[in-house]
Amino acid sequence: MAVVATPAPKAVVSRRSFWIRQNILWHWVSSGICLGAMLLFTVTGITLNHASSITATPVVTQTMAPVPPELQAQIAVAKADGKQPVSPELAAWLAKEFRVSPPESPAEWSESEVYISLPRPGGDGWASIDRAKGIAKYERTDRGWIAYLNDLHKGRHTGPAWMYFIDVVAIAFLIFTFTGFILLQTHAPKRPSTWPLVAFGLIVPVALMLLFVHK
Repeated sequence: MAVVATPAPKAVVSRRSFWIRQNILWHWVSSGICLGAMLLFTVTGITLNHASSITATPVVTQTMAPVPPELQAQIAVAKADGKQPVSPELAAWLAKEFRVSPPESPAEWSESEVYISLPRPGGDGWASIDRAKGIAKYERTDRGWIAYLNDLHKGRHTGPAWMYFIDVVAIAFLIFTFTGFILLQTHAPKRPSTWPLVAFGLIVPVALMLLFVHK
């Protein structure tokens, strides 16, 4: 006796089609969001992996400027208590005068000077203020664009805006990966090599970590 296949109810087919379309939509939207960041992180992954082979000559520049009298008076009477933050007025003046981000870490106060660390992606920076003379000196070290992009990759001294950007992009990466996995499941019956390739992509990095990465 022949068995006649019962067609799937239209509601089930329609629901399945809806979720497939949604998955494809989220997949290409997330790919668009993370495309630029993915290019940045893949290229800088290569440059970071070969950082010792990429040489750059640091460029050091120095600038000096007199501290405004009202700020000089603040500095002169402040106690030399080791590490303590500078006043908001002094932080704003440093940022405007030397075109840097306001200092985030406490300054180092001594009897003779105030030392402020001003690290930046792709280089370094610091400022010192002579407490007696009221002269500020700023030194900036620039290690080039590759070092700058590498520090963006690591989130080194990039500030909160870039940190939030990395979080958003990481979520987009997760959505892109998860929806891509669902697409693999959808097309796997017609492409037998799908799961062997997925297994290869999972096993190789784990094997490399266990066998060749120094602990």
